[in-house]
Amino acid sequence: MSQSLNEIKAPIATVMDEFEQKFRASMKSSVPLLDRITHYIVKRKGKQMRPMFVFLSSGLLGSINERSYRAATLIELLHTATLVHDDVVDDSNERRGFFSLNALWKNKIAVLVGDYLLSKGLLLSVDHEDHDLLKIVSGAVRVMSEGELLQIEKARRLDISEDIYFEIIRQKTASLIASCCAGGACAAGASKEDVARMHQFGECIGMAFQIKDDLFDYGPDGVIGKPTGIDIKESKMTLPLIHALSKADYAVKKSIINIIKNHNTEDARVKEVIAFVKKSGGMEYATEKMMDYQKQAFQILDYFPESIYKTSLKDLVRYTTERTH
Repeated sequence: MSQSLNEIKAPIATVMDEFEQKFRASMKSSVPLLDRITHYIVKRKGKQMRPMFVFLSSGLLGSINERSYRAATLIELLHTATLVHDDVVDDSNERRGFFSLNALWKNKIAVLVGDYLLSKGLLLSVDHEDHDLLKIVSGAVRVMSEGELLQIEKARRLDISEDIYFEIIRQKTASLIASCCAGGACAAGASKEDVARMHQFGECIGMAFQIKDDLFDYGPDGVIGKPTGIDIKESKMTLPLIHALSKADYAVKKSIINIIKNHNTEDARVKEVIAFVKKSGGMEYATEKMMDYQKQAFQILDYFPESIYKTSLKDLVRYTTERTH
């Protein structure tokens, strides 16, 4: 059984508290409307796994310092900007159980707030001449955008192969966690080789994290805060479904794709797809792939000396694949 997030972050608990203050300060604005909105953003924060990866990577590779805080703040600012823009793109009214910015303040303001957060992140790095950190994180944002566009392009025809699926999640999800680990290592003054190792480590965790999210779509309702079948209703091709379709004969494949395309709002038909995936071994296959990535992440960590930070990173890897929400 994996440890709770609070137990995992024990070695950096005070660091995380200090980070929260710094992150809040980084979003301050003299414009009252903007200040109200950024206060709302801070209030509805998630698990804060990204800053945890930054600080634990810094601790593993040297020490947690001011650059570590700036790396974590930069990543959170840029990531929050992408989430705000994502909600506009997806026309989504909810994020983490709260109303999204576009639901409360409309699209125009949400886009401008995203732009503001992006500029704050860029200025934070430029003002402190953290060009190496900016390069790592900007690279991740570029790759995330490419992944989003690749998914949109492929989703139209629902012709996503396993290779394309892995490329999409590498770009959309894994690139950001990779930049957290590489950014934390870079902030601690690690060698280029060790920064690259930590980037690869983060990428493995990101891949496992997304596959775990895919699996939740076929689990019981209420787990992870999203109802079962939500990915199917949004015509998202997940790994369990891609694998199940690859094993099906032409007639079955045609029938399942027809449901996803034309009947994805009908609960009974969505349940048909879920039953098909479970019967075809899609869940077991995806779990196996997820555990492969977990194994790769552990192998990379084995290269580094033992420390409290290494122990917490190992626990965080386990949490990623064993979490229930």
